[in-house]
Amino acid sequence: MTNRATFYSRAVETGTKIFATAPMIDWSDRHFRVFARQLTRNALLFTEMIVADAILRGNRERLLGFDAIEHPVALQLGGNSPEKLAEAARIGEGFGYAEINLNVGCPSDRVQSGTFGACLMREPDLVADCVAAMRAAVSIPVTVKCRIGVDDQDPEVALRDLVSRVKAAGTYAVWVHARKAWLQGLSPKENRDIPPLDYGLVHRL
Repeated sequence: MTNRATFYSRAVETGTKIFATAPMIDWSDRHFRVFARQLTRNALLFTEMIVADAILRGNRERLLGFDAIEHPVALQLGGNSPEKLAEAARIGEGFGYAEINLNVGCPSDRVQSGTFGACLMREPDLVADCVAAMRAAVSIPVTVKCRIGVDDQDPEVALRDLVSRVKAAGTYAVWVHARKAWLQGLSPKENRDIPPLDYGLVHRL
């Protein structure tokens, strides 16, 4: 079950719900993923979000190394440069990851200062460009993880607009955290609890 495209296709064909761990900064490192894999062989595991610049300039083995026991495992990238994300995705594929996932949902101050994560909900064309560049660079699935909107956006409009654009750009799937992100006034922890969940919107999507 190392091929993510096969995993998705099988789930669609059988109507099976897909169970996945979340990409969690400071939590979903390789040690956590090996532990999670002991609990189930049927979950999709995600890395922490790794910024594309860090992969291009940093210690790649430390950032990207993992054990085959973790498969299927997806690499989540942060960034807003199609060129840098494409190169980071290519490197990630070389390390053996089964999927590249773009973070369009993190509301942390550090991510906001770099103008990526949830900030990109406001720039669906740029997100589509990033997806298209990564799709051209790798043969494995490219996916997007997003919120239903940020701040005063109308989720019915913002989410559908983003999804339609990344779908046209070739994304394989979209993972939706079914609540808004408030970029001012709430901490990342509060953004996981306070904005109300809207599963109905995601089901309609």
